[in-house]
Amino acid sequence: MVMTETKKYRMSEYTIDEMFLERWSPRSFSEKEVPEDTLLTLFEAAHWAPSAFNFQPWRFILAKTAEEREVYHSFIYEGNLVWCTKAPVLAMIVSKKEKDGNVVRSHSFDTGAAWAFLALQANKKGLITHPMTGFDFDKARDILEIPDEYNIEALVAIGYQDEKGKLPKALQEREQPNQRMPLENFIFNGKFKK
Repeated sequence: MVMTETKKYRMSEYTIDEMFLERWSPRSFSEKEVPEDTLLTLFEAAHWAPSAFNFQPWRFILAKTAEEREVYHSFIYEGNLVWCTKAPVLAMIVSKKEKDGNVVRSHSFDTGAAWAFLALQANKKGLITHPMTGFDFDKARDILEIPDEYNIEALVAIGYQDEKGKLPKALQEREQPNQRMPLENFIFNGKFKK
């Protein structure tokens, strides 16, 4: 298992649990299979995320076999195919938009919370995750037969981290955790500020 020393790259302004700093999105995946019981802990964590009206709008469509992943590769853009073909699991995340004929405005927000729980649990299990939107959404909807009442949110690669030296040279240079902008850039008191 390859894990980057995140403390070299990330510092929080205030004290938080280290799991938030340790989670990042590597691209170098090992082809090692993820045991089913380990994989299912990620989705167990995800389904405990909060949601409006306890609607639980999230759905996950998994590609775990070589044949299933090959289908996903048909709609993933080249920039992501360069690294994600080694990931042993791909998970399409979609959210149900309506409940009882009414739009649930928070469907994407709630599904984002489920994704965050999944990502943190993956990190706890020694796995890495890398979400992406670099794929043909329309083609994915058609191929995976996703009904119109579901919004496609993102595609996530899941697996074990490998050496960054196995990536193409340009990606090796980017294969490290990144920092975040200061809190003052996105917290406003009273009213929105530009």
